[in-house]
Amino acid sequence: MRNHARLIGLVSGLVCAIALLGAGAAGARVLLVGTYHGIRGGYRTIQAAVNAARPGDWILVGPGDYKTTKVSAPAKAPQFPAAVLITKPNLFIRGMSRGGVIVDATRPGTRPCSSSPAAQNFGPTYGSGPSGLNGIEVYKANDVWVQNLTVCNFFSGTADAGNGVWWNGGAGGGHIHGWGFLGSYLSATATYYRGPSDGAGYGIFSSDWSGGVFANDYASNMDDSGFYIGGCAQRCNQVIRNSRSEFNALGYSGTNSGGSMLIEHNIFDHNQDGFDTNAQNNSDWPSPQTGACPHGIRPPLKGARTCWVLYDNLFYANNNPNVPAVGSAAAGPVGTGVSIEGRYDTVMGNTFKDNGAWGIVFQPYPDTETPPPAPVAAGKACAGGLPNYSFLQIPIACMYDDWGNQLIGNHFVHNGFFHNPTNGDFAEATLLGGHPINCYAGNTDASGTVTSSPANLQRTNAACGKVRATPDENLPFVFEALCDTQALGQNLGCNTGDRYPRETHVVMPPLPRKLQSMPNPCAGVPANKWCPAHRSKARSA
Repeated sequence: MRNHARLIGLVSGLVCAIALLGAGAAGARVLLVGTYHGIRGGYRTIQAAVNAARPGDWILVGPGDYKTTKVSAPAKAPQFPAAVLITKPNLFIRGMSRGGVIVDATRPGTRPCSSSPAAQNFGPTYGSGPSGLNGIEVYKANDVWVQNLTVCNFFSGTADAGNGVWWNGGAGGGHIHGWGFLGSYLSATATYYRGPSDGAGYGIFSSDWSGGVFANDYASNMDDSGFYIGGCAQRCNQVIRNSRSEFNALGYSGTNSGGSMLIEHNIFDHNQDGFDTNAQNNSDWPSPQTGACPHGIRPPLKGARTCWVLYDNLFYANNNPNVPAVGSAAAGPVGTGVSIEGRYDTVMGNTFKDNGAWGIVFQPYPDTETPPPAPVAAGKACAGGLPNYSFLQIPIACMYDDWGNQLIGNHFVHNGFFHNPTNGDFAEATLLGGHPINCYAGNTDASGTVTSSPANLQRTNAACGKVRATPDENLPFVFEALCDTQALGQNLGCNTGDRYPRETHVVMPPLPRKLQSMPNPCAGVPANKWCPAHRSKARSA
């Protein structure tokens, strides 16, 4: 399990020590882009330095607004256009200032990350229209680090685009083609939004990848999700920690992602839906989403029964309908801290506060997206789901049920204040019997009384691993969830008097001014004219 070993090394918390070890590789060079403290480097653009680099090299980037003047795409994958394309393994790319190094899609001659319509760059023509653009794209290149910089205004289009920083193992291929990464002290945002066809899709993203860490990152104003991990089935083996995601349709989205997954010590706030992990019958195959431990892998956290673990995060005030939103992400239930639409996921030790609909829900997922392409995915369509499912005489191409999840030792404060039926701390619905129940234990509410739908879940569903013979359809909750999301039609499921926030106008807040930069961007870097030996040896968390 070489990928699991790499993950354990990265998540040990000794990132600085790892950097020092990596910097010691024989023959490693340091390529300098731009100017730092008045000292000019040898390259004007990040892409030029990447082109000149060899595996094991460092690329340091001085403060500046690096506009997208040339678009690159993988030789055999023109559907992935990027401002900076990395196809070489073992590169270490680091900005010298998180807020000062900006990889920017807006046009030359405009101010950094301009919100002016005339400043936007939607990419070259591809097929029937503008391609859109990705920011920094790592394509099938193992163990690449990207750190300490900002990306902005990379929009979706006719190509596979709209991602700020993307570790792309071959999206849509259904196979892992990338191993290991570190993405830390990254900021991804957008300042402009004209409508669903022009939004920035994902902030910080990995797909078809195994092994990696996101740490101390920030993402906002995405019309799908701030963070995304998907298309990696039970081999994802990734971590998100000490990061924040706000003002997105979804704070986090994870489609068909499992294996060893640890998402801890993060804040998801002021999104439409704070966090969503699900199964889908789409290009992120193979489905379904399951957090069950693969053979030989143990849970990453003591007390967890499964390998997908959501631990010690804050889900706060995710009641925001005035965010960019498109596609299935637009159907995220506004007012919800977490939506679990998968299996064998562990949620423990988190705080859910001021989410107006529900703190957390466990629910089926009605998927209507295009199935994975045949013949490459023959036999994979709707894997783990119920094909051609009918609900209220509405045909669902593939319905995924939820089971075997555990909600253990979480704290709830002032959730469910929309006061619609079933709103409260947590709720569940399952369509099938014969599977392990979703189980609940040790959860508390600041008021003294935990609220759930169905009522008393902590009494009726306390025994984790117990198999229920019959489904728990909980139709009152299902109808409220449909009313909230409008996933199957406007006002479907709504009761007279139901009130859920609806979009009035999209608001794009600016990046926070005090996002922490790396304490010492020279740490671990071989000595060079920007980083003398004494600064390179200094440790940086």
